[in-house]
Amino acid sequence: MISKKLAIQVLNEALSTGADYAEIFFEDSSSHSVLIENGKVETSSSNSLCGVGLRLLKENQCIYGYTNDLSKKGLLALANSLNKSFNGERLITVTKLDMIKAKNRNPVNRSYNDVPAEDKIALLREGVDEINSLKDPRIVRTFANFADTHRFVAVFNSKGKWFKRDAEFGRMMFQVIAADQNGFETGYEAPGAQQDISYFRTEKVNPKKCARKAAQTALKMLTAAECPSGKMPVVIGNGWGGVLFHESCGHPLEASAIAKGLSCFSKNKIGDMIASPIVSAVDDSTIPAQWGSIDIDDEGNLGSKRLLIKNGKLNDFMIDDFNGRRMGREGNGACRRQNYRYVPTSRMSNTYICNGKSTPEEVIGATKLGLYAVGFNGGSVDPTTGEFNFGCSEAYIIRDGKICEPVKGATLIGKGYEILKKIDMVANDLDLSQGMCGASSGSIRTNVGQPTLRVSEVIVGGRGGELK
Repeated sequence: MISKKLAIQVLNEALSTGADYAEIFFEDSSSHSVLIENGKVETSSSNSLCGVGLRLLKENQCIYGYTNDLSKKGLLALANSLNKSFNGERLITVTKLDMIKAKNRNPVNRSYNDVPAEDKIALLREGVDEINSLKDPRIVRTFANFADTHRFVAVFNSKGKWFKRDAEFGRMMFQVIAADQNGFETGYEAPGAQQDISYFRTEKVNPKKCARKAAQTALKMLTAAECPSGKMPVVIGNGWGGVLFHESCGHPLEASAIAKGLSCFSKNKIGDMIASPIVSAVDDSTIPAQWGSIDIDDEGNLGSKRLLIKNGKLNDFMIDDFNGRRMGREGNGACRRQNYRYVPTSRMSNTYICNGKSTPEEVIGATKLGLYAVGFNGGSVDPTTGEFNFGCSEAYIIRDGKICEPVKGATLIGKGYEILKKIDMVANDLDLSQGMCGASSGSIRTNVGQPTLRVSEVIVGGRGGELK
């Protein structure tokens, strides 16, 4: 941690040549990870990260640098090297720093630093033993991992404000690979939260349940037939199914794309219909203890609940202060970065499609013939055009309103803004799933989510011929 006195000196040095904003981002974090592969502990590691990032802004120009030399000499040298990008006169002088206080919605009762590695290993072994109890020779490889991070951040800026944020989060992962003469399939479960280790022994999230689900998914998909191809209704499962919205629609609603006209939604105005009237979508960083939540963002704006789409209408964007300059908007608590080495920008937190009025059974029952997509294993999206393709890691054929045989090799192809308008049923079983999102400001924790929903028509790629 650097002192306020030193922060003021560094800010003023950074501002001396005409920048209209300066910001110091201090970070001190530690992380721990243990990996069990095929029942044996392969690695148990600890890492630490400590340093400062300095950002200078002038109108729509951004200059950034970082250092892990936290001495007065080192920080002033960084400020001096960056301010050479400008050659104007001083516009701002910082004389004091007042603290911004934010409610801590994510307290951890027992620090992971106080949890022995043996306890984390014991947690994972419960899941490994559950997989082994299946005694299925087709399971050829298993991975079990527990990772946790303790991250302290302090930010000082030329608005005369500063804040600090202290967070801890953990994640448990099971990956199972099953193989036979026809190939191999993978099952994956990785719940996480800003809660202590007791969270991973709850009814909803525990090692036996997660490990068994990963194994069963791999085994089911191993025997699956190739997915048919063509245009068809697609029901997307709750929870992890929200990754489709996250990638194809969430990123294009970030100010980093909107402000530069690089989003398929850049031409839309607030109030325009961009989705079906039964669709509302939210990015909410204030949900207590959730994986993607933040009390205060990396620019000092309080976390907020942003209603992005309201009954089909474009309602808001995820905005950081810098990109907000181009939009005539102030940041709304959506500015994030991986660590002090990255320039911050607008990013998602907990992003989901809201509950609808149907039940999951009604959505399935109303589908005569189509695809039920439960899990996704990657794909690509172009935020400028909204075009996407996503591979399904777990999918089934729906026949006469019933979930039938599993299929593999399914790929969903389309454009995000077109898919939004084709959602014709939304259920009431909203769930969230954890992931890591990579973009220009690094890899950050995000939740994706949605209830079960149906898209009336999607192009599905597969090798199984026509759906019959």
